[in-house]
This record gives sequence, C-alpha cells and structure tokens, in this order.
Amino acid sequence: MKVADFRKRENDVSELFINRWSPRAMSGEAIDEATLRTLFEAARWAPSSNNNQPWRFIYARRNTPAWDLFFSLLAEGNRGWAKNAAVLVVVVSKTTFDSGKPARTHSYDTGAAWVSLALQGSLLDLVVHGMQGFDYERAKSELGVPDDHAVEAMIAIGRHGKKEDLPAYQQEREFPSPRKRLGEIAMEGKFSSGAPAPV
Repeated sequence: MKVADFRKRENDVSELFINRWSPRAMSGEAIDEATLRTLFEAARWAPSSNNNQPWRFIYARRNTPAWDLFFSLLAEGNRGWAKNAAVLVVVVSKTTFDSGKPARTHSYDTGAAWVSLALQGSLLDLVVHGMQGFDYERAKSELGVPDDHAVEAMIAIGRHGKKEDLPAYQQEREFPSPRKRLGEIAMEGKFSSGAPAPV
C-alpha cells in the first residue's frame, strides 16, 4: 500500500508526517525491549510547559503477567485487532507541577510526547495506534494511577500484519485517512467557522 495514493499534501512538508498513520493489522510478533525503549526515548524529548514533562507511560508486553489486565481494559471493538499487538500502553499525564500548582497544559504536553513516540514508531516501520476505547476508571484504579494524574489514552504497538486477518468491517477502514483542508484548521486573526478560507 502506498500512502501517497490516499494522502495529498497542500504544502511542502517532510514525508515523515504524511507517512505516519494508524493501521490496526498487526502480526503478534514481539518487539524487543531496546526497540520499545527507543520509542519512549523519542517521547522523552518532547517540549513541555516550564519543562514539566508530565507524560507517563505504563505498559505491558504480550505474554507477560500484566498483559491480561491491560487487554481487559479495552473496549470490545478494540480487542478484536489489538489482540495481535506486541505492547499495550496506558498514557498518563501529571496534572500538577512538582510544586503542586495546577499544570494547565498537562494534556497538551503529553500529546506532544505521544506524537514523538508515534513518529519514531513510523520511522521504525511499526504500527503505533492510539485509542480512547477503553475503561478509563479501571485503568486509573487498577494501575495505581495517583489522584494528581489523569489517564489520557491507550496505545497499541506492534509489527505490521495482514489486513485480511482483520474483521471485514475493519478491513474496509485499513487505509491512511485523509485530513481536513488547511483552511479549516488554520485561521488568521480570529476563530472562524463555516466554509474554510483559502490558505
């Protein structure tokens, strides 16, 4: 599959951004600890307000004691494909600075770390698929997440698998998704809605 068949950029930008997408088909093959640490290392260098670095990644590798708990957190629709992931990750953000003062951008900053991880995964030709379809409350309680931390998302990581191994309805969705026009997301001067302005 060629990403260029599904995505057309409007402006000059690195192929790195165009080629990153979120497949669901994974092989079930393990990912070694060194590769996994490379992904977290990329996330480690993300920017954050006052260098607070609020992101935390709690993970389970398949065929380890923690896997069943992480897998049980997933919504039924995600279990059908995420069962072939090599790693499941719960993404958490610290909602305060170390001083105890509220960190208003904790989610924003943690999103930057997630993007860094996802792009590094794309460079390594891995599947890195973020999702919100899981039990947030159970994740917080059963993974021991402190009260001053927020559960943000889950990530499934693995090696590419065969689209044909997915349920039929997911096979139909297994392609790089398009993006909104730039004029719909970038606005000069003030917020606007309705028909996108040319950029």
